[in-house]
Amino acid sequence: MKIGYFILKDELRTDARMASLLRDLEEATYELYEIRTKADVRPDTDLVLSMGGDGTFLSAAHVVADIGLPILGVNFGRIGFLCENRPEAVRKALVEGDFSIEYRTVLNATLKGPEARRSIGMLPYSVNEVALHRAGPSVLGIHVSVNGEPLPTYWADGLLVATPSGSTAYSLSVGGPICMPDTKVLVLAPISPHNLNVRPIVIPETAKIDISFESRDGKATMSMDNRVEEIQPDWSIHVEMAQFSLKRVRLPESGFVKALTSRLFWGEDMRNNE
Repeated sequence: MKIGYFILKDELRTDARMASLLRDLEEATYELYEIRTKADVRPDTDLVLSMGGDGTFLSAAHVVADIGLPILGVNFGRIGFLCENRPEAVRKALVEGDFSIEYRTVLNATLKGPEARRSIGMLPYSVNEVALHRAGPSVLGIHVSVNGEPLPTYWADGLLVATPSGSTAYSLSVGGPICMPDTKVLVLAPISPHNLNVRPIVIPETAKIDISFESRDGKATMSMDNRVEEIQPDWSIHVEMAQFSLKRVRLPESGFVKALTSRLFWGEDMRNNE
């Protein structure tokens, strides 16, 4: 088996747990090499190890997801929702071949407008969400259409479009619903809306979404997972489902509900804890 590994934080290169994992895999006759960019990916690579936390996983996905390589997250970070597996479990699963592949929805975003292609470096794919944010003190008037049908204007700090994977990330913190990973939906959620009647809405994953904005100062940013760019008021954002899915390696003991309870303490009754 040929395995690439992706590291975002240089301090992990001296981590004893990572060194031990790589050494054990090499002793199991796996061919290992490091991936930094898409150009580093070697032919016949079987999977990619993402070494770090969820931010590293998202960065690895930005590099390799569109070429169909499965990503296995090895958790050296904090929460570890996408990247939930401890090094010991990864070692055992790979050596025994005991793992499966699950498929996650990916967003495809494009910018339209004068000179909009200058931001192409962060485009076009996103695993968790695509978000529009105010970049100055002025509230945004956000105009959205879904499959060509206009929605009421959002007056808010921003708006995000989240996948089921992203429903436990930024979307969760702005009041969006938790979605099981295999649900075929997207979440459209306002960020700090100046209206008590505005709530997140769930739409089909096949929806085509167009977003534009207005504000007094004309300042806004667009973020895609952990990447961000300034955008102009005469630009618009088009978001739809990508034509491929992210392949995420899942180990036998992992699971979405287990991650919800262990990472986010979902359903835990704090009153009965002693």
